[in-house]
Amino acid sequence: MLTGCGASKKPPVPGPVIDGEEAYHVIVAGGEPEGVAAALSAARNGVKVLLVEESDALGGLMTHGMLNFLDQNNGPNRELLTQGIFHEFYKALGNAFDIENAKEWFLRKCNNEPNLILMLNTEIIAPVMDGNTIIGLEIKEKGSAAPQVIRSLAVIDATADGDIAAAAGAPYTVGGEDYGAHGLKQGVTLVFEVAGVNWRSVRRHIRSDGNPETGAGRRAAWGYNEEVRSYTTTDGNMRFRAPNIALLRNNNVLINGLIIFGVDAHDPASYAEGIARAQQEIPHIIDFMRVNFPGFENASFVRHADQLYVRETRHFIGEYRLTITDVLENRDHWDRIGHGSYPVDVQASGPDSTGNVIGAPDIYSIPFRCLVPLEIDQLLIVSRSASYDSLPHGSTRVIPVGMVAGEAGGVAAVYSVTHGVTFRQMAYDADAILWVQNRLKRQKAYLVEYEPPRLEVMDHWAYSAMALMRELGLAAGGYSNDYRLDVEMESRWALQNRLNSVMMLVNERTADRGEYRIPAFETSLNTDDITVGILFIEAAQCLSMGDRSRLTAIQADAGEALKPLAFAGAEEAKNYLMQHGVLDPDILQHFPDIEATATIGQLHSILAALFTTLMEQGD
Repeated sequence: MLTGCGASKKPPVPGPVIDGEEAYHVIVAGGEPEGVAAALSAARNGVKVLLVEESDALGGLMTHGMLNFLDQNNGPNRELLTQGIFHEFYKALGNAFDIENAKEWFLRKCNNEPNLILMLNTEIIAPVMDGNTIIGLEIKEKGSAAPQVIRSLAVIDATADGDIAAAAGAPYTVGGEDYGAHGLKQGVTLVFEVAGVNWRSVRRHIRSDGNPETGAGRRAAWGYNEEVRSYTTTDGNMRFRAPNIALLRNNNVLINGLIIFGVDAHDPASYAEGIARAQQEIPHIIDFMRVNFPGFENASFVRHADQLYVRETRHFIGEYRLTITDVLENRDHWDRIGHGSYPVDVQASGPDSTGNVIGAPDIYSIPFRCLVPLEIDQLLIVSRSASYDSLPHGSTRVIPVGMVAGEAGGVAAVYSVTHGVTFRQMAYDADAILWVQNRLKRQKAYLVEYEPPRLEVMDHWAYSAMALMRELGLAAGGYSNDYRLDVEMESRWALQNRLNSVMMLVNERTADRGEYRIPAFETSLNTDDITVGILFIEAAQCLSMGDRSRLTAIQADAGEALKPLAFAGAEEAKNYLMQHGVLDPDILQHFPDIEATATIGQLHSILAALFTTLMEQGD
């Protein structure tokens, strides 16, 4: 379906002429909220834009996925960071909205722009390439006999998974691959609608539950944290977590709480199976809620979303890759095109995982370079799959941040096509970025240069070691950024799990180095009292298993198994760690008492030094 130029009488601008035919300045692929923001932003700045969407409506995750509960981003003074086009939506529909109202808003906004042509029910078959430059899309309208090629001067990929960029050959990682956790992806969700809920009872219960992490407002609630603990899924590869609940105008509610594991969002069969598994689980959840959730005594199923809420797939590699340290140290960037502050919420990846909140920033900046993928020219990625590491993606994946990136991408595309420069050239051109920033501010986007708020934990002696462990997915501070660095270690299991994780990550990162493989390490401890001396002994045993010179010698003799060295005591283990550079005077000054119970800060310092040493030995 082709729409556009609906309510406005202003004539559209002509498109560029390419190979003798009128084309588009910008094509936006995907009608997700990010794509709508990109298309509106570019069209409002006077260029001819085509927005292509495969389904019959705009809004993607918000509408087809029924994710109608917005994750807000507020700054240090509680100011809304995601303004501009997202704020237009928020002012019109609120923090929780009806699905049909959102569809209508997106469609009306697009139809009111004279420079914007919208094609619904249109499949994107492939990017059209000229070498490494994308020059258009091959598309096919529903009911059309044959595909057609649409040309443009720039393309913005707003598909959730970066499908256009992937097809064009842009490099990416998948899930937690970037920090060594291959195959690890956040679980997906199927949102569903329930009738017969007493909203007044829901609010009253949640507001009186004594939990500061729950809350209930006029149309949105999050809670039942304790009640949900007793639910066991019939499908062992799922979890029902404390739900986000949104009230609709018809007094029904939408439930976002069922986490489905083992779904490959790029495999149609796996995707369909994920929906089918959720359909089978939902009746059991509703039965449970009737008994255990005050306000849900008369709950009944209405429908579920058309599509899954997929949190994570590809992470593209751009001119810059946002890191977890960028986000949690509240860093600013010279080429900022927006800000975020949502907590780094990494949802569970499997039935034995609970997920984690890695930390909560006050504010961070999103560099324009994160939108520019390596190797492919005249392409921007503005969805959650842009160039963010997988851990900070726990914050950047939320829709308001994506709409900010989309709006900035639209403005950047205007500069590119009107000034005749590539996105890659723009990424290192201060004048070009300043133009984009000023134009965004004129569009009422929130964009500020700031001095990063400094966390108290950054002054702790073990912070740099902890920060490395955090980048490896082995440290988290929760909503309060409390890394408990001076808290004593609680058990041998915490020590063994962390040591094993470090050894596994070394193996993952050195997989291309031939025989440098470290066997799994199992502690022989029979005590929960982890002293500094025991920490030294266990770390030294791990180091001995990863000592490349020793490993190579033993592997040359196929009859000899690699075992950790035995140490007579803590002093001998300390000397071994010192000889191999794991312990040095700067670190040792923070271990004054070898008989004292080890702290989490001391653990991080040993783990970071052990990881660094083993990686260097593998070079």
